[in-house]
Amino acid sequence: MTRLSVNINKIATLRNARGGNIPDVLKAALDCERFGAQGITVHPRPDERHIRYQDVRDIRPVVSTEFNIEGYPSTEFINLVLEVKPAQVTLVPDPPNAITSNAGWDTITNKIFLSDVIKKFKDKGIRTSIFIGADSKMIENAVETEADRVELYTEAYATNYPADKEKAIAPFIEAAKVANMVGLGLNAGHDLDLNNLKYFAQNIPGLLEVSIGHALISDALYLGLENTVQLYLRELK
Repeated sequence: MTRLSVNINKIATLRNARGGNIPDVLKAALDCERFGAQGITVHPRPDERHIRYQDVRDIRPVVSTEFNIEGYPSTEFINLVLEVKPAQVTLVPDPPNAITSNAGWDTITNKIFLSDVIKKFKDKGIRTSIFIGADSKMIENAVETEADRVELYTEAYATNYPADKEKAIAPFIEAAKVANMVGLGLNAGHDLDLNNLKYFAQNIPGLLEVSIGHALISDALYLGLENTVQLYLRELK
C-alpha cells in the first residue's frame, strides 16, 4: 500500500491568520497520525506564512510516524533540517515568494548544487527526495545527485484528469518506470485529491508515498479530519 503523508501547512495558515495557537498545529499532526496517516509533511518557507521554523522543531520529537520536511534548500533551510534530522527531506525549487510549489528541478543544470546539498543530508542519515516533473531525462539525471527518491510533481495530472485521465497519467507512468529502472524510490504530490488519487495510485508502478495537504485539509472542513484521513487511506488501498 502506498503511504499517506499529510501536509499540515494549511492548519498553520489558519492559525496564523488570527494569531495565538488555534488551531493547534502540533495537535493536528498527532491527530493525523492517530487517524491513520503514515507520515507528516511540513513545508516551511522563509516568510513563515504558514509552518514556522519553531513548529518544525516542536513537531519532530512527538511524531511517531515518518516526518518529512520539504522546501527550497537555502542556508536557513539546510541548517534547520540538519538540526531536526527528519526521516526525509524533499528538495523543492521554490522561489521565496511562491504561493505554492509550481515546478520540478532541472537536475542537469542544478546537478552540482543538488549533489552538494544532498551529501550534507545523507551524511546525517536523512533520506533525500527531489521534487521533479514527469520528465524521464530529469529523473535519469537525478541518480547522479545521489538522491534516494524523486517526488513526482502531479499538478499536470490533476489538471488534465477530468478531461482524459488516461492521457493525463501516461507521462507519469513512463516517469515511474524510469525511476524504478534507475533505482530511485518514488513519491508523488500536488493537487492529488479524492477524485483523482485512486486512479493515480493504481496505475503508477512502485509508488511508495503521496504527500497531500491542501485538498485533504479542505475536505476535512466538510467531512471532519478523522473521516477525511480514512477516506484518503481507502483510496490508496
